[in-house]
Amino acid sequence: MDVRKIKTKVTAGFKMRGLILRPEASRYLVEVLESVNSSELEDVIEKVLDAVEKQPLSSSMVDLSVVEVAVQDCTQSCDETIDNVFNIIGAFDVPRYIYSVERKKFVPLSMTNHPTPSVCGRSRDKAELFRERYTILQQRTHRHELFTPPAIGAVVEEGQNKFQLKTIEALLGSTAKLGEVIVLGMITQLKEGKFYLEDLSGTVQLDMSKFHNGLYTESCFVLAEGWYEDSVFHVNGFGFPPTEPSSATRAYYGNLNFFGGPSTTSVKASAKLKQLEEENEDAMFIFVSDVWLDSVEVMEKINLMFSGYAAMPPTCFIFCGNFSSVPYGKSQIKSLKESLKGLADLICSHPNIHSSSRFVFVPGPEDPGPGTILPRPPLAEHITEEFRQRVPFSVFTTNPCRIQYCSQEIVIMREDLVNKMCRNCVRLPNNNLDIPNHFVKTILSQGHLTPLPLYVSPVFWAYDYSLRVYPVPDVIVFADKYDPFNISSSDCLCINPGSFPRSGFKFKVYYPSNRSVEDSKLQGL
Repeated sequence: MDVRKIKTKVTAGFKMRGLILRPEASRYLVEVLESVNSSELEDVIEKVLDAVEKQPLSSSMVDLSVVEVAVQDCTQSCDETIDNVFNIIGAFDVPRYIYSVERKKFVPLSMTNHPTPSVCGRSRDKAELFRERYTILQQRTHRHELFTPPAIGAVVEEGQNKFQLKTIEALLGSTAKLGEVIVLGMITQLKEGKFYLEDLSGTVQLDMSKFHNGLYTESCFVLAEGWYEDSVFHVNGFGFPPTEPSSATRAYYGNLNFFGGPSTTSVKASAKLKQLEEENEDAMFIFVSDVWLDSVEVMEKINLMFSGYAAMPPTCFIFCGNFSSVPYGKSQIKSLKESLKGLADLICSHPNIHSSSRFVFVPGPEDPGPGTILPRPPLAEHITEEFRQRVPFSVFTTNPCRIQYCSQEIVIMREDLVNKMCRNCVRLPNNNLDIPNHFVKTILSQGHLTPLPLYVSPVFWAYDYSLRVYPVPDVIVFADKYDPFNISSSDCLCINPGSFPRSGFKFKVYYPSNRSVEDSKLQGL
């Protein structure tokens, strides 16, 4: 292909993104692109541009070194696919992306002026935590069909109403009565017994005499509809910000790897991984919560489970805490070490499972560790060292944690959230049987695992982003002591295996090839 034509296309492509190539960078890129077919040229240039924009650029002038890195990124073959089949991602390893309101896209932390996250957060981190939750929900709501303004000259169909979001600042600046207003804001209780709605621009008192059914907790974001008069917002109805499936988010933001893991782009874009996932029909994940290793009965049932699966070992056993039935006391660490030794003996007595299955341990709220602040680090190495030597395919990870299997994204959380959310909701739903559905709807609409006040569910401020569930993953496992449930919503499967000893030894089995869940129970034999 003619060099001049390639150079023209390259220069035009960079200009469209507001970038200028230095002469030596332009010459290098033209040389690389000479071997590309003319039909594929534009797609390849787009890929190079995306790779350039991922890097922290100090100005609009693009140097040779930046282009070399971008080309290297694009030419990496799919050899890395094998490394990306199964990965366990701790909460502290999740990549951080920050939504840029000006650029209307997510940018990596390295391209912003935000400091590197630290467990000992600063006051700015606490404010930023709520700001980021708000801006993510705001951009998602603005893109929803109900809130996008009709195109100029387009005919609006009858009965198809379009809504416009107002800010609290717009309400407070009005002296007249405002009717039929919709505001996106966070429910807070600034004075005892008095609820307020808060956004980036201010706060307004709420009159909630009318109320929609749902699990609306303090510190969760809502769309409040009503009228404003005399400094009070009278609510006619509450709704959650609309959820969107992962495919819709990725269609808008491309193949950014929000989830984490070694892959440079989202594993959703890999046809090879998708094919591997569908072909491996024997793959299965076992989820068990409250594995009390000091309980004789629980250990007997775990042994029974291993015996049952010995002929066909599962891909992975995910054991969630608490790992002791008696959580406190000076001998807790010593007894936990002994209990893990007993579990290692059990696993070693089933050679098939020992050699073929992986074991993931997610700590519970009452396991030894630095208190109840999330995300919670793994069990201390001195407790698990002997176990890891005897069972090499074991991983002690954080709470919450993430598992990427082929093209699927799985989030696992061990926390008794349902009770906490019911205790801290503004008004409990009328029908208790619907609580699991309300719970799942609240979590997915908030795009966050703990939409609760920080004094109820403390979070390391700078690591709040690791609790996000946006874009929505394929599976979320809530290892909660509440009754077991399986609920599918927004292309996301939400599972609660329930407490193993308290629910009559129930657990869940997940088959990734057809995305189905099997309710399982160990009967007394």
